[in-house]
Amino acid sequence: MAAGSDLFNPGTEEEGPGLSVKTLLPKLLPAGLAGREWLEQRRATIRPWGPFLDQRRFSRPRNLGELCQRLVRNVEHYQSNYVFVFLGLILYCVLTSPMLLVALAVFFGACYILYLRSLQSKLVLFGREVSPAHQYALAGAISFPFFWLAGAGSAVFWVLGATLVVIGSHAAFHQLEAAADGEELQMEPV
Repeated sequence: MAAGSDLFNPGTEEEGPGLSVKTLLPKLLPAGLAGREWLEQRRATIRPWGPFLDQRRFSRPRNLGELCQRLVRNVEHYQSNYVFVFLGLILYCVLTSPMLLVALAVFFGACYILYLRSLQSKLVLFGREVSPAHQYALAGAISFPFFWLAGAGSAVFWVLGATLVVIGSHAAFHQLEAAADGEELQMEPV
């Protein structure tokens, strides 16, 4: 696989077309969207995946102080990597639950129909104009039974639990990077 075609290695424009966050992001999210800017900032600050996943850098902390220090420093250091781990777990959960895919399709389909309808004319129900916020709330209400049947509540808690276990384990057992510029995290005695 070429360096520019790796999903987590954006590469450069000279490397040619490929599947990368840099080429997919503009197509998936519209310009000016706050989520897009935040995601681009996360992507820009992502640490290399090699050292992040290197098994030789994992060890058991010697004591509670070192454990706490590792948790704080690793979460701070690998924050962007952890965001993408979280997004990967969400994607896994959605793709492995066909009913959840159906519920999401119903919700986004209803939102899309409302969007197309609002481009043509204002939506009027019982003689009153319905605002876009109320229209999307209606789409959510229509989709709620599908989410209920799909077990979306348990999927949310599964993703949160799995994220806590995966990220917490990584942060606790991954050895700290060398401190730059003499910065050192001081833990107060309890």
